Amino acid sequence: MGEKGLGKLKSAGWETFDHVADIGIRGIGASVEEAFENGAKALFSLMVDDISMIEVEDTVPIECSSFDLTGLFVAWINELIAQADIKEMVFREFTVEIRGVNLKGSAAGQNWVKSQAGRGIEVKGATFTEALVQERDGLWVAQCVVDV
Repeated sequence: MGEKGLGKLKSAGWETFDHVADIGIRGIGASVEEAFENGAKALFSLMVDDISMIEVEDTVPIECSSFDLTGLFVAWINELIAQADIKEMVFREFTVEIRGVNLKGSAAGQNWVKSQAGRGIEVKGATFTEALVQERDGLWVAQCVVDV
C-alpha cells in the first residue's frame, strides 16, 4: 500500500484486501490500539452483510498476549473469532489497551440470532500470511490474512 492508499484509508480506518485463496484485513489508526480496533471492524465486516446493523447489547472482555506486536494482532483476531463462536455473538465496537505484548480489551455486539446484520463469510482464523504491525508516516497499520 502506497502513501496515496494511506491517505484514502485515514477516513475509513479499515479495509479488506484480496489474497490468492483467502482475504486480508487491515486496520489503520493514529495509534496501534486504534489500528487493532479497526482491524477487528474489517474482520466483522466480512462476517456480516452490514456491520452497522449490529446492535450493541453486550460486551465481552478480551485478553491475549504474544511474542511481538504482529503476533499480538493475529492473537487478537483469533480471540475475537473464538469469542464470537463461543458466545454466539457478532461484534461491532472494540476497545484495546496494549502494554508491551499484552492486550486487554473488549468487543461489544449482540447475539447472532437477534442480529439483523445478515450472515457474511465464515472466517475460520487469522494467519501470519502478510501479517504486520507497523507505523507508516504517523499512522499505524495492522494487517493479516484470514482463512475463509
